[in-house]
Amino acid sequence: MAHYKKEMLESEMKKIIMKGFSELKDPRIKDKMININFVKLSGDKSYLDVYVSSLDEDIDTIVEILNNAKGMFRTLIAKNMHIYKAPEVRFHKDEGIEASIRINKLLEELQENQPEDDESNEDD
Repeated sequence: MAHYKKEMLESEMKKIIMKGFSELKDPRIKDKMININFVKLSGDKSYLDVYVSSLDEDIDTIVEILNNAKGMFRTLIAKNMHIYKAPEVRFHKDEGIEASIRINKLLEELQENQPEDDESNEDD
């Protein structure tokens, strides 16, 4: 399969899942800002891994709710796309944003704790 075709399928599935977020009826997720960072379709097109993040603190709960509703998302994909078999959708927490925030905090702490030797270097 051509690489661009897989990317097109992933892009379309991402759009369908984003629309599906508005159809969820769970009150715990109704007013949450959920972002899909990236999707990855397996080589045999049987699995779609969706990595999500949220500005809300309870991302683990959001991922659990989405995984409980994964059948609805698979049905949406099957109805809206002309493919032989709709992939099983699996939601995962995206660790990338949290890791980058953690790294930025560490860098800021290093800058604050670093002694200011700029004046002593000029005397040499």
